[in-house]
Amino acid sequence: MSVDSALFHSALLALTPILLAALGGAICERAGVFNIGLEGMMLVGCFSGVAGSWFTGSAWLGVAFAALASAAYSMILAVGTISLRGDAVVLGVALNLLAVGLTGFLLRTVFGVQGTFSDPELAGLGGIDIPFVGAVLSGHSALVYLSWAAVAVAAVFLARHPWGLRLRGVGEAPDAAATLGVSPAKYQYAAVLTSGVLCGLAGAQLALGNVTLFSENMTAGRGWIAVVAVMLGRALPLGVLLAGLLFGIAEAVGFRLQGLGMPQQATDAAPYVVTLVALFLSTARRRRRKSPASPPSSASPASPPPPASPVGEPA
Repeated sequence: MSVDSALFHSALLALTPILLAALGGAICERAGVFNIGLEGMMLVGCFSGVAGSWFTGSAWLGVAFAALASAAYSMILAVGTISLRGDAVVLGVALNLLAVGLTGFLLRTVFGVQGTFSDPELAGLGGIDIPFVGAVLSGHSALVYLSWAAVAVAAVFLARHPWGLRLRGVGEAPDAAATLGVSPAKYQYAAVLTSGVLCGLAGAQLALGNVTLFSENMTAGRGWIAVVAVMLGRALPLGVLLAGLLFGIAEAVGFRLQGLGMPQQATDAAPYVVTLVALFLSTARRRRRKSPASPPSSASPASPPPPASPVGEPA
């Protein structure tokens, strides 16, 4: 297998949906909301983007539909977790399962097809040719470049902006933030809605940028990979970017191996094998750091305790 510019170009395409969704998950994590519903939000974004593009004839209106629909869908997690104090893990899993059934039902209802909807007249996101940057960085959709800018904006926002510092304070010590007049619920709602918008953009890129169609469960676990990227990157924008790039390269290598004749089932598993290996290594490293140091051995035996003072001795 040759390593060329086309391989890295494909890796950046594979990176973008994972990166956008992982940034949303990182923002939620910083606000104290563990969001594992990224897969379902992204899938809703995929369907809404295709439906919006089909009915309006504009790919960018489809992107807007995807962002709005995914943000509205994320409100289920926000209300259930923040207002009703529900379990975020249970709600996230429910969102993922609901999205699969909901989009499959809407595919049959809206488009009258089953499995996959594609049409030559469906407007997709075209690539932008940028001179003097090379074949790897040129020719991507605007959402790809937006995802890179979003990493820088999120890093500066969380590290420098007062709202970002308050968001981190809400996630680390919500009671202390409340005593300072900061509303934890307001910042957590904003974080979940932002996550929904970013997942909608991720779904739009996947359905209108990487391909131009909608297929049932087309996210194929990318939302779960985004959750792992949040964990590996420690909810830091730059760390999330590096983790997402690892998975993007693994997916691109899988596609390349598939083109060389390897079975599709084996090549499709490449990103998930990398995910498991990365999780294993990360867990092992954290356990080594948290393991207590053995107490120093003493050469001399411990001295006996002093005798207890007599109580009630006669004068």
